[in-house]
Amino acid sequence: MEDARPLRIIHCFRSPVGGIFRHVRDLVEEHRSAGHDVGILCDSSTGGAHEERLFSAILPQLSLGLVRMPIRRAISPTDALALYKSYKHIKSLQPDVLHGHGAKGGVVARLIGSLLRVNRYRVARLYSPHGGSLHYSRTSPAGRIIMGIERFQERMTDSLVFVCDYERRTYQEKIGKPRSPASVIYNGIKDSEFHRVPLDENAADFLYIGMMRDLKGPDVFIEAFARTEQLRGRPLTAVMVGDGPDRERYRALIAKLGLSRRIRMHDAMPATQAFALARTVVVPSRAEAMPYIVLEALAAQKPVIASRVGGIPEVLGSSSAALAIPGDAKDLSRIMAETLADPDWQVRVMPKPEDFQSIFSASHMAHDMIALYQNLQRQGLKF
Repeated sequence: MEDARPLRIIHCFRSPVGGIFRHVRDLVEEHRSAGHDVGILCDSSTGGAHEERLFSAILPQLSLGLVRMPIRRAISPTDALALYKSYKHIKSLQPDVLHGHGAKGGVVARLIGSLLRVNRYRVARLYSPHGGSLHYSRTSPAGRIIMGIERFQERMTDSLVFVCDYERRTYQEKIGKPRSPASVIYNGIKDSEFHRVPLDENAADFLYIGMMRDLKGPDVFIEAFARTEQLRGRPLTAVMVGDGPDRERYRALIAKLGLSRRIRMHDAMPATQAFALARTVVVPSRAEAMPYIVLEALAAQKPVIASRVGGIPEVLGSSSAALAIPGDAKDLSRIMAETLADPDWQVRVMPKPEDFQSIFSASHMAHDMIALYQNLQRQGLKF
């Protein structure tokens, strides 16, 4: 039986961009509608106009408020000041749950939660890696340091939450078997998003949507597009949507390959708006945990081609013909060409919408997360 008392939940993360921000927004909306009080603490130096619009939309749901302050990606001396300011603010809110997302969010939530405990205030401390530090090689000098820090922080963790089984396995392989309780709760899509998005009249053949940085593979997409044109023997069209530090470098690559008239670039926009711009979504990431864009595209009944990384095979199926070798433009172009040659490719390869929705819905995700929070309460945490 669920605890009837509303919980006070604060989500901590660094950058309000991409999948982590989407994940937290969905949790906020679902948990607020269930009567819980929710707040956000995140970085103030990242995000653009699109993210500001998202904050404006979700702000009425944040009964515990929104706090933004500079939180750098790399470890910095300024972290101490940010942690102190965060501690003072969070202490005043008297949260029941501190949930850190991503490496920096995990540090903030667990350190502040532990400081609160020193002052005899009991709070549940949870951590979801979302890929983050798990992308590092455990054999590199930086990787060894980061994995050591992650292992040490388990002492300050009441529960680990992984967004896919791949993330759980990677954590165990690189850091070790978790010493604190751990569970897998899949990312989910809101029920209102499960509907077909109609195409614009002049829709392109392929869409890339995501951060403009090498980890996400925009360069692989551009090179694969050029190869696909060669395989098909005719000009094709594509759209690239997103912001990021390497955007201009990709624009230069497009120009170098003579594709400026056939690949259009747009600033970040809502995924459903972008889905109308092209027939097939391509996710060419070099590394991922459980990317929301794959879930959003399938909910919109779009055909998806993606790298065989992270939890993507758990969504599309481990033997799916839609999975490409990570970082391999030649293999990616092979699948892109297949989608153009076979009009039944989507029906034949993509998961059935009803099967997909039964697993990857935001309502299931939020329910399981609250059950976890409340289970920690029943196990002895006196909030």
